[in-house]
Amino acid sequence: MNGNNGGSVPIEKCNASVVYMSGYLPGASPEKSPILSPVPVRLPAAIHGEGSWKDVCGGGCGFAMAISENGKLITWGSSDDEGQSYVASGKHGETPEPFPLPSEAPVIQASAGWAHCAVVTEAGEAFTWGWKECIPSKDVGGKQQSVSSEQGTNASSGQNENRKVGEEPVKRRRVSTTKDETEGLTSGEDYFATTPSLVSVGLGVRITSVATGGRHTLALSDIGQVWGWGYGGEGQLGLGSRIKMVSAPHLIPFLESPGSGKERSFVLHQGTSTTSRVPGQYIKAISCGGRHSAAITVADAGGLITFGWGLYGQCGHGNTNDQLRPMAVAEVQNVQMESIAAGLWHTICISSEGKVFAFGGNQFGQLGTGTDHAETIPRLLDGQNMENKHAMAVSCGARHSAVLTVVLTRRN
Repeated sequence: MNGNNGGSVPIEKCNASVVYMSGYLPGASPEKSPILSPVPVRLPAAIHGEGSWKDVCGGGCGFAMAISENGKLITWGSSDDEGQSYVASGKHGETPEPFPLPSEAPVIQASAGWAHCAVVTEAGEAFTWGWKECIPSKDVGGKQQSVSSEQGTNASSGQNENRKVGEEPVKRRRVSTTKDETEGLTSGEDYFATTPSLVSVGLGVRITSVATGGRHTLALSDIGQVWGWGYGGEGQLGLGSRIKMVSAPHLIPFLESPGSGKERSFVLHQGTSTTSRVPGQYIKAISCGGRHSAAITVADAGGLITFGWGLYGQCGHGNTNDQLRPMAVAEVQNVQMESIAAGLWHTICISSEGKVFAFGGNQFGQLGTGTDHAETIPRLLDGQNMENKHAMAVSCGARHSAVLTVVLTRRN
């Protein structure tokens, strides 16, 4: 899933700019079998003379994404094997290729969901492509479709969902061509759009980062506002209801403004109580899991907020309910958080002191607690492997997690 926004570390900060890949990238393996040992990835010849690797952005179902030093998006490894047209990453094959975008502005961040992608450019623009339902319409705040009968409740029992697997369904999709998209011929319900579409969230709004989940997307602006679109049936769009589909970017109501103008005050919901916040930048980090979302407030607060699917405790509120509105995680309300990453069933965050907290599903040991027991509230990882370690960055896959640390040295 998505953990790229949980504190990515640019490769340019390392001594050697070399990218390695392993695992199942069907387009990158001639035999369509897993790559068992890490193998180096060659920089595309088209940009080899212009720089090196800058950042690895992860990937979705069978493909990988990276950014070159000069801000070019690079993709490889997708496949349409057996009719599964996961062409979100562009060209198929083991050779990384620059992915064409409508903008010439350098790419500063990229994120991949199950089968859709999103990027942010230096100009503050966001582009997305892939599954149809993950591509927003141009009508900002547009019609929210397919609203179920469960509306207005803040959380509902996870027993109503009974999803024991939690996997995104495997779907056979028709691929739309650039001509189809230009001429408006994409009338079918099931298709992939291979041409990046500009995300419109309002005149003058600059996007600084994006996060992609199973079928939903969040975008963070330079003034701390968060926009969401896509599937919201478990509350992952934070709109207070089980909206099945939001077809256009919708401002997520983390904030309320009782007043107006410069004197208005902002408040953050924490259950039934509210806490005043000063105007200005509000949310500083976002992440999307399979069907839940997480955010961190500005540095002076560093509060952790979660919402969405809660069947495995991945929202961290001490239960397995779906959280339909953004809610502060009470268990760590006195801990200043710096970065966040969400997987399919779990969430991991890092505090300003470099401590790691994990919660949610743990069927595969993805929480790193030493057991396979789920955690419904954030648990501090303080085992032997974390002694004298300061966590710097975290990333989550569907069923695994990775944390980058540095060793703390003692002063005499």
